[in-house]
Amino acid sequence: MRNSVHVHRNIPQCYFLKCRVSAGYTMSEAKDPLYSSYIVNCVFNAVSCYTAIALNILTIHAMRKTSSLPKTLKTLLLSLAVSDLGVGLLVQPLDIARMINPTSSTIALHIITPLFVNVSLLLVVAISVDRFLAIYLHLRYQELVTHKRVVAVVILICTLSVLFTLLSFYLKPFDEVMVVIFGFCFIITGITFSRIYFTARHHENQIQVLQRQVAQNSQIESAARKRKSAISMFYVYLVFLVCHLPAYCATVALLIQSPPSTALDGVYLYSWTLVFLNSSLNPVIYGWKMRHIRHAMIDVLRNLFPRQNQANL
Repeated sequence: MRNSVHVHRNIPQCYFLKCRVSAGYTMSEAKDPLYSSYIVNCVFNAVSCYTAIALNILTIHAMRKTSSLPKTLKTLLLSLAVSDLGVGLLVQPLDIARMINPTSSTIALHIITPLFVNVSLLLVVAISVDRFLAIYLHLRYQELVTHKRVVAVVILICTLSVLFTLLSFYLKPFDEVMVVIFGFCFIITGITFSRIYFTARHHENQIQVLQRQVAQNSQIESAARKRKSAISMFYVYLVFLVCHLPAYCATVALLIQSPPSTALDGVYLYSWTLVFLNSSLNPVIYGWKMRHIRHAMIDVLRNLFPRQNQANL
């Protein structure tokens, strides 16, 4: 924040981590106007980091056992689940440590937080584009979107995320640059999912016509599967938007308003807890909207607790 006192002057004031360190105060001092907000956010992050770890480990294991999931989509979803797991394992514990003691884990948090947030955002963009191509290209999709190309995209996303994180230490106006990049990504995903919605509606009308033709059964099933997977990914995007947009808006407000108010600092603090909550919600969406993943999750849980299942029988 513009008016905050930073303990480490050499640490950049990166877009992803405007840690509020009030002059002379810490979380342990009740004088801090955000003292109660620190406590609430620490407790909430402590709980949600456990759910993020457990649910994403379950999701990763279930996805690996799901053979019916398209290989390209599975690669993207697995990458997103690994990123969400990293948020629960690393980002949230470091954020809790930072709120308890603002001088602790500052450098590590400045590196790890933007890294995982960048990866998650770019993966959601990649998933939206992939599902749009699956619906729009029809039979040409498998020819153009291969597993090797998707793996290359994931590697590129990780490389760009590392590059963005390193640049935040050297480019002075990097906050403004990342606000523009994030805004552009939100626009791309919004346009892509809007096109997916209208294309899926068009395909639904086509399926109703094709259902009268027995010879087109395989085409009907293929189109229906793509439409369902696109709708499932729309829910992932919708939750992502709900969780990330408040932090984006708060960041823009912090860059515009100088000096920022205590109320805006509090909004920013809660908005990033909402960002971290997204890592716990994604596995819930997979299990809710994707039948094959849900069945694989149930099978994994049954194998983990065989005695309880036998006792219930």
